[in-house]
Amino acid sequence: MNANDIWLIAGLGNPEAKYDGSRHNAGFAALDYLAGKWGVSVSKAKFQGLWGQTEVEGHKVVLLKPLTYMNLSGDSIAPLAAFFKIPADHVIVLCDDITQAPGKLRIRPSGSAGGHNGLKSIIARLGSDQFPRIRIGVGAKPHPDYDLADWVLGHFSAEDAKALADRYPDIEAAARLMMDGKLGQAQNKYNR
Repeated sequence: MNANDIWLIAGLGNPEAKYDGSRHNAGFAALDYLAGKWGVSVSKAKFQGLWGQTEVEGHKVVLLKPLTYMNLSGDSIAPLAAFFKIPADHVIVLCDDITQAPGKLRIRPSGSAGGHNGLKSIIARLGSDQFPRIRIGVGAKPHPDYDLADWVLGHFSAEDAKALADRYPDIEAAARLMMDGKLGQAQNKYNR
């Protein structure tokens, strides 16, 4: 294993139990799936988050759930990345996306926050938007007057929760491809 081959995968969400299963916690849920699949406990408390380390196919991987609440996610991610000397392009962010149907994935190598406050915070704290992300569709609010905060903090219907859960294996496969330097292949295969 190359000593410089270290990755941070951060799942975004809000830490209180009342937010479990909410649209905004899609990143936490996907990270929980990865932790279970890779047999790592995300329970060490530091960097204003819960984290754990593992190795996946020769890649050193740190999994992180920021406990800063969504809008301050960068306050957890940037210090952990600095501590482990993880460059921005090796920080994979898992987050919700209201512009995509439930379960639809949108994989990008970099880019703007697109109105997502968690991504805004990460860009500000890392000083770069050059980090890959897997945006997980949670569906658009039902009508224009619906309060956005109420929507993203609301819980999934059983059907939408299943649509997300059905994509967790694809998120895991996409993350593996990204760590192998095959982000384009991950986009071609899983952006659907």
